[in-house]
Amino acid sequence: MGKKVKTIAIYGKGGIGKSTTTSNISAALSVSGLKVMQIGCDPKSDSTTTLRGGGYIPTILDTLREKKAVKSSEVVFEGFNGIYCVEAGGPAPGVGCAGRGIITAVELLKQLRVFEELDLDVVIYDVLGDVVCGGFAVPIREGIAQHVFTVSSSDFMAIYAANNLFKGIQKYSNNGGALLGGVIANSINTDYAREIIDDFVSQTKTQVVEYVPRSVTVTQAELQGKTTIEALPDTDQAQVYKRLAEKIYNHIESKVPTPLGEKELHDWAFKWADTLLAMQTGEVREKAAAI
Repeated sequence: MGKKVKTIAIYGKGGIGKSTTTSNISAALSVSGLKVMQIGCDPKSDSTTTLRGGGYIPTILDTLREKKAVKSSEVVFEGFNGIYCVEAGGPAPGVGCAGRGIITAVELLKQLRVFEELDLDVVIYDVLGDVVCGGFAVPIREGIAQHVFTVSSSDFMAIYAANNLFKGIQKYSNNGGALLGGVIANSINTDYAREIIDDFVSQTKTQVVEYVPRSVTVTQAELQGKTTIEALPDTDQAQVYKRLAEKIYNHIESKVPTPLGEKELHDWAFKWADTLLAMQTGEVREKAAAI
């Protein structure tokens, strides 16, 4: 009987830093001695770019469109520190469901017995979280992932996407679906941003796994086509990613979140808008009084 592979799905809306975060988690787990595979489930097929020094690798869907019989070496590629990189890919433009790539990728990798033959410790699915329907819900709905995490900033649309993800997890929770490990709070550089995230997780009965600040070191690394873990391993930002990776790998108990209803979420957002306006007004008054 083979060892138990830890399977994780990381969701987040487009542009939130989901793939950056996921790739740094993969890199951190790899340098700690674990055998890791990262599966990009975004039709843009750019999840593993910084693990491979940039450039393109054939996606599973593209490869299957070209040939019927596919070998694992044609869709699984090694990146930084031996991390196995896979891109599910998407349909031809204007045709089909973008989430289909996830379904097809999982089916093919199982058929090829890739997970067993590579003797993996961790498999991480990097999943687009703007919508939680069709193929994008597969890691949750089918219980492919043992634990789900979402990357969110304090911006409303990121929180809106996270709340929708919570609805999907809640919907499938009674049918063996994956449960939520928590929120990875990204680009948190101010007290108010942290307070907004803290309030949101409190309202939805979940937790923050780690606060990840926005840092120029991430940009520096990515301009080299690398993760922060590879390019700048001794920086404070790299230590944050290492701490996050350790927490995720050691995470055991996930739960069903309590998403906010549409009106509840908007009322909550309006409350925070008023709070921030009051803070700004107060700051202006203090500066005026000091003049």
